Amino acid sequence: MTKHTDTIPETRRRMLGAGSLTISVVGAMCFCIILFWVVIALIGPWLAPYPIGKIVSMDVFTSPSRDYLLGTDYLGRDMMSRIILGARYTVGVSIAAAFIACTIGVALGMISAVLGGWFDTIVSRGIDALIAIPHLMFGLVIIAAIGSSLPVLVGTLAFLYFPGSFRIARALAVNINELDFVQVAKARGEGFFYTVREEILPNMIGPVLADFGLRFVFIVLLLSGLSFLGLGVQPPNADWGALVRENVSGLAYGAPAVIMPSLAIASLTISVNLAIDNLPRRLRDRLP
Repeated sequence: MTKHTDTIPETRRRMLGAGSLTISVVGAMCFCIILFWVVIALIGPWLAPYPIGKIVSMDVFTSPSRDYLLGTDYLGRDMMSRIILGARYTVGVSIAAAFIACTIGVALGMISAVLGGWFDTIVSRGIDALIAIPHLMFGLVIIAAIGSSLPVLVGTLAFLYFPGSFRIARALAVNINELDFVQVAKARGEGFFYTVREEILPNMIGPVLADFGLRFVFIVLLLSGLSFLGLGVQPPNADWGALVRENVSGLAYGAPAVIMPSLAIASLTISVNLAIDNLPRRLRDRLP
C-alpha cells in the first residue's frame, strides 16, 4: 500500500519553487556582499597593503595599477588600504548604533504596548516629538557641541534612530498583545517579563530584524553625510564618507579615489535593502 504524502498541488509547488529560486539567488548575492564587507571590517588591518595615512606615491589621483589596485588619493595614499581600513568605521559604527537603537526601541516599545495607560501616552508623545526633529540637523548640533569621538558618534546615531524602532515595535506589540495566546498566558498567571519575553518578542522577531537592517542603512547614510561635512570620523582615520569628502576635487578627472568609496557605500546599502526586501517573501512562501 502506497502512502500518499504529497498534499500540495503540483502547480503551486512549481510556482513556489521558481519564486524561491529567484529570491534565493538574489538573497545569496546580497548576503555575500554584506558578509564580504563585515569580514573586511573585522580583518582589514591584516589585509591592507599600507598603513592608512602613509603616502606611497608622489602622483595624486592616479589610475589603478599593479602597485595601487584602486589608485591613489589627493595626497598620494593608497586608496585600497584606506577603503579597507575605513570599512571598520562605516560598518562598525553603523552596526553598533543600529543595535543600540533597535534594542532600546524594541524593549521600550514592548513595555509601552503591554503596560498601556499613562505610561504609553507619555512615552509615545515624547517619541513623536523626537521623530519631528530633522536627523541631520540634530546630529550636526550634538556633534558640533560635544565633539566627534567614536562613542559620541555611536550614541548620537543610536539616539536619532531609536524612536523609529520604538514606533514599529510598539505597533507590532499592541497587535500581538491582543491575541488569544497572550491573553491565555496572562490568565494562567504569567508575569509581565515572561509575557514580553516568551509570548510577544518571538512573534515579532522577523519584522524587528527587517527594521534593524533598515536602521543600519539609514545610519550608514547619515554617518557618511556627517563625515562628508567633516563631523564624522576624524583624521588620520576615515570612513567611506570622509574618503569621498577628501577626494571630491578629483571628481572632475573621474579619479577612482572618489568613485570607489561611493561604490562601497552603494554596494553595502543596496545589498542590505535587497536582502531585507527578499527575506519576508521567502518566509511567506515557505511551505509548512
